[in-house]
Amino acid sequence: MIQSMTGYGKSVLHLPSKKVTIEIKSLNSKNLDLNTRIPSYYKEKELAVRKKLASNLVRGKVDFSIWVEMTADETSTKVNKNVVLEYIQQLRNTLFTGSDNDVELLKMAIKMPDALKVGREELDENEWTQIDIHIDEALKEIIAYRTDEAKSLEVDCKERIANIQSALEEVRVLDGERVENVKERLQKALTDLKVEVDENRFEQELIYYLEKLDINEEKVRLANHLVYFLEQLDTQDSNGKKLGFIVQEIGREINTTGSKANFAPMQKIVIQMKDELEKIKEQILNVL
Repeated sequence: MIQSMTGYGKSVLHLPSKKVTIEIKSLNSKNLDLNTRIPSYYKEKELAVRKKLASNLVRGKVDFSIWVEMTADETSTKVNKNVVLEYIQQLRNTLFTGSDNDVELLKMAIKMPDALKVGREELDENEWTQIDIHIDEALKEIIAYRTDEAKSLEVDCKERIANIQSALEEVRVLDGERVENVKERLQKALTDLKVEVDENRFEQELIYYLEKLDINEEKVRLANHLVYFLEQLDTQDSNGKKLGFIVQEIGREINTTGSKANFAPMQKIVIQMKDELEKIKEQILNVL
């Protein structure tokens, strides 16, 4: 089964003094591009979080965030009362001599250095254990999202491969008519030139020319690549890069068939095959 690289997962943890929201978003990318936003007091766990995300999500542009909202009445930030009073006194003496406008002085004093004391929160291991469980829940959610997203990609790819297989059958039917058409065109060209040619030599040159335009090998290889693509789509270890390589081979055989066709009805079918293949390429870019 394939997985999409597009996904979203979220989990919310309610603690006695805070609400912790864990959010994971992912989009398609050639490799793993991981961005994390973690509060400073959880920073020591960032490496472990990155390893967990990398092992579970493998590839894609991933944004991981932990948002903390304080719900308790108390706060770790305190006003440094003595420092603020000293600032007010200095400002009164310097700027507002004889003024009792303490509100304006307080506004200025509170912006001064060391006016606020910020208590550094230490990491609580029990708290982190709960957060880690919710990270796992968010990962399960985004993986489920990726799997559901991939189902529609898989259906679309199978439908377009079936369209290419149908077109290939049309190419097989037209191939005999194409060869006869080439023979007639060459014969007509010689007749128009009004030149006498040795029939044996003409047959030899015709055989040589038709061999160069032969597409039997291309038809066989294309059919095999299409079947192989469908097989890989259903395997457990299916991945976007491998499917991308198979799509390249399919494209090569279609292009060669088109260049050798030399027959308008067949070239129209080849164009249809190319159109279907381009749409498959777009879908494969989003496959993990």
